[in-house]
Amino acid sequence: MLPLAILLALNLGIHAQNEKAIIGKQDLKLTSDLMTPEVLWAFGRVSDPQASPDGKSVMYGVSYYSIEQNKGNRDLYLLDLETKKVNQITQTAKSEFNALWRPDGKKIGYLSSESGSVQLWEMNPDGSEKIRISDIEGGITGFKYAPDQSKIVFTKEVPLVNKFESLYKDLPLATGRVLDDLMYRHWDEWVDTYSHVFVADYDGKQLLNEVDIMKGEPYQAPLKPFGGMEQVSFTPDSKAVAYTCKKLTGKMESLSTNSDIYLYDLTTKKTTNLTEGMMGFDVAPSFSPDGKFMAWESMERDGYESDKNRLYLLNLATGEKIYATEKFDQNAGDLTWTPDSKNLFFTSDWHGAYQIYQYNLKNQKIDQITEGLQDYHALALAGKLLITTKQTMSFPSELFSIDPKNGTATQLTFTNQNLLEQLAMGKTEERWIKTHDGEDMQVFVIYPPHFDLNKKYPALLYCKGGPQGPLSQSFHYRWNYQIMAANDYIIVAPARRGVSGFGQAWQEQISGDYHGKSMQDYLTSIDEMAKEPFVYKERLGAVGASAGGYAVYYLAGNHDGRFKAFVAHDGIFNEEAQYLETEEMWFENWDKGGPFWEKDNKVAQEVYAHSPHKYVDKWDTPILVIHGEKDYRVVFTQGMTAFNAAILKDVPAEFLYFPDENHWVLQPQNAILWQRTFFSWLDKWLK
Repeated sequence: MLPLAILLALNLGIHAQNEKAIIGKQDLKLTSDLMTPEVLWAFGRVSDPQASPDGKSVMYGVSYYSIEQNKGNRDLYLLDLETKKVNQITQTAKSEFNALWRPDGKKIGYLSSESGSVQLWEMNPDGSEKIRISDIEGGITGFKYAPDQSKIVFTKEVPLVNKFESLYKDLPLATGRVLDDLMYRHWDEWVDTYSHVFVADYDGKQLLNEVDIMKGEPYQAPLKPFGGMEQVSFTPDSKAVAYTCKKLTGKMESLSTNSDIYLYDLTTKKTTNLTEGMMGFDVAPSFSPDGKFMAWESMERDGYESDKNRLYLLNLATGEKIYATEKFDQNAGDLTWTPDSKNLFFTSDWHGAYQIYQYNLKNQKIDQITEGLQDYHALALAGKLLITTKQTMSFPSELFSIDPKNGTATQLTFTNQNLLEQLAMGKTEERWIKTHDGEDMQVFVIYPPHFDLNKKYPALLYCKGGPQGPLSQSFHYRWNYQIMAANDYIIVAPARRGVSGFGQAWQEQISGDYHGKSMQDYLTSIDEMAKEPFVYKERLGAVGASAGGYAVYYLAGNHDGRFKAFVAHDGIFNEEAQYLETEEMWFENWDKGGPFWEKDNKVAQEVYAHSPHKYVDKWDTPILVIHGEKDYRVVFTQGMTAFNAAILKDVPAEFLYFPDENHWVLQPQNAILWQRTFFSWLDKWLK
């Protein structure tokens, strides 16, 4: 999940000029009870609950989007936990984000570009007296208060030093780039800056005496592209700052996931590596309120970005490292301490849902707090209650409180009640089927609204991306199961090999074997569903993005006539080209086994021998290809060459190309075009 600051920068247009009307909630009166792309983009997106220091209220943000303006805007709201009253405390044409309570509870700090660049602002809890308190050149990207309010830590972009600057000195209009190492671009941007962590004195009115605690090092902190302020933390005594950093550059940065947590002492100016010798991702430091422990998320193996996300504790007095989830075959995230420092809450995905768990430090015991099919994220403590966001496949995120004693959930916000009351949602059904090799596999089936058991429906096999990671209860704003079902399709979503939440062994079976067990899992799930009397077995489609796009390309040459239409978004088509086009080489080396030129590498040679482009001679089924040019993870030429191959083979094909989108589609009008093209294509071949 992207940190809020990155989502806003990409998607809410916080740097947009010439704003029109303020974007806010739309009380729509629908003419149909079926989901449409326009309705999907009318939902308010609730995020980032922050409990007040006294535990009596919760601040959160809601993002709304304007199709006409082709951008979004995020405002802040305050919920009184006693009266349940909600007040909107910002209403501007600029988004407010990274909002935090000042430790004394008298002010709320937040980031906004209202002054032209993103700066730190403060206001009273009722939204009055908004004052800008920073004037940082180039703006800032995130911040946190010191517990004693004497300082503020913030992040900002620092320009890279161009070692070839002398070549450009009299060429101000030159656009060429001279490169001599890797990691020159990442995710969706060319790497011209790196993020650094700064600390400034704070006198209650402004920031003073900013200091780059990374001392000008050429490294990123937080980690790009997804790292946010969860990767930076003050110690409870306000005397030191911990931050996550991978202190590597160029080729080595692209090959390794070895990040560490560093502690900068504000008095001595010395930096200590707290996780030295731990070779995978080490991120998200969180200190116990009593200052005795640091908790963090840790992966064991260098180069494996989907390793088990472990909960670790560091005894700051003795240096002992405690592997808290050693006997817990699940991931851990959203770490949240109790005020007495005796327990840690965290979230973890298991069997298609994110639940809340509690780890007790004294007895080293883990208890599951919640149950059911939903995703809980973004934990905050308000008194004795946990505040969290909850969503399902048919319910967009809202705030809920959870009683840790019994797991009872109570809905607190009703942001989208008006729309939800007007919409008919399809039934979501959980099934368990046997795979081709006798394993139990979870499959979600989403039925059309007003489903008629006596009718026949075309079915879509949903091929999950990743390839690792959860297939959970996400209410997605592009790959939304309910909008697909609303177009009269039955959706089949299998938790095939590689999906997390079923133990690490299940997840790891896809590495080096994209073409094997996971493809059989897909075919088994659609074959089982096609046996149902209400499914048109002659009208099956397969759709997916990223690794799901790979699956679609592969199935296009290996489906034995099962499918009548395909849709591949940002998918990998040519594995050999992908190896040399992408930027995070650790992913390619782990999941593909290594480069294609290592002829004695059996895993790699097996992977490249089954690259989807090797099966184009068998393509005979209509295919829609979608790709964005700003996708540097899976370069747009992968989609272009797949489309070209289909046309040259006289296979019916269309290519939806976005010059200004990355691995996702983030702009409202592009997203609606995506939906219209998606369903126009499927309806043409499956209805």
